Amino acid sequence: MKLAIAKEQLLQGLQAVQNIVGSRTTLPILSNILLRAAEGRLHLTATDLDVTVSCSVPANVTEEGSVTVPGRKFVGITRELVVAEVELEADDKSAVTVRSGGSYFKINGLAASEYPPQPTFRQAKAVTVPQDKLKAMLRRTAFAVSSDESRYVLNGIFFSLKEHKLTLVATDGRRLALTDEDAEIPAESEGDFIVPTKAINEISRLLEAGTAEIKYGENQVAFNLTPATEAGLAVVVISKLVDGTYPNYRQVIPQECLERVTVPREELLHSLKRAEIMTSEKSNSVKLAFSRNQLAITANAPEIGESREIMALTYKGKDMAIAFNPAYLMDPLKALDTDEVYLELIDELSPGVVKSSEPFLYVIMPMRMS
Repeated sequence: MKLAIAKEQLLQGLQAVQNIVGSRTTLPILSNILLRAAEGRLHLTATDLDVTVSCSVPANVTEEGSVTVPGRKFVGITRELVVAEVELEADDKSAVTVRSGGSYFKINGLAASEYPPQPTFRQAKAVTVPQDKLKAMLRRTAFAVSSDESRYVLNGIFFSLKEHKLTLVATDGRRLALTDEDAEIPAESEGDFIVPTKAINEISRLLEAGTAEIKYGENQVAFNLTPATEAGLAVVVISKLVDGTYPNYRQVIPQECLERVTVPREELLHSLKRAEIMTSEKSNSVKLAFSRNQLAITANAPEIGESREIMALTYKGKDMAIAFNPAYLMDPLKALDTDEVYLELIDELSPGVVKSSEPFLYVIMPMRMS
């Protein structure tokens, strides 16, 4: 393998795949990045056997071939090079030489034949959506994913492709986030699956402008990200799916509400941030008390002190108070872009619902008021 490549292009490709490279892995090959030079491009692949990320960048290839190089070392070298062009060459013992200006490195790699093969899809169902839409949907749901490994079916986002809608759901049992968008879904591509958190994090990081083709089979999913311009990077993220049946999330969504309050999103977010300062591990709740045209936000932790803040808003319902975990109530406010949100409440013991003008719904369980 022999090629010359612009440092910027090489670094762009490495940054797309490097997160998946494992530093503490029982298989040394998984600490490496697979480089394959062919047809005027350098293809880069990294995998941890659960998630695989691959992309390709333009290169001046004089000799086709493939090799694997230690990921972290190779990224570190590339980042520190000062000359704009890099020459790469691999010998038959998988040693890779890197030349750039006056710099010279020789890295001991491993044979490409040892690298795990990329997963293939036989009978895949697919849907294509704009990348910016998918990025916004992931932002509106990913924060509610459970990190409790004993409830592994909740360790990811539930994707549902049905009735010309792409629906995403995440829950950890204490709150639930749901968003949907219209999408052209052929009848034969309808279905649902759970994408694990690690893959979600990678996809969220890589989404920019362009289109995303979501292709899924029995136990895996691929996100083919095609850029809007030639300067962009085409990336493929392939992941195993979470095995299991997602709970019936529609059961926990209240079907009616007693009061619907319009609240300025940014103002509520900053009020909650201030109130959260006066909470503790033992007293981790903030009380929202609604009375005529005002909202009182109070926090009280006996070992720390208390805070109270009054917010003016339009409210003509009966006096009502409800307590929430402030972090859980702030998460959706951070993820939304709208000026206002709508709080739908029944009573102090029933779940509250946050909605916005965006296609979004968030259910949050209340906390007992002391």
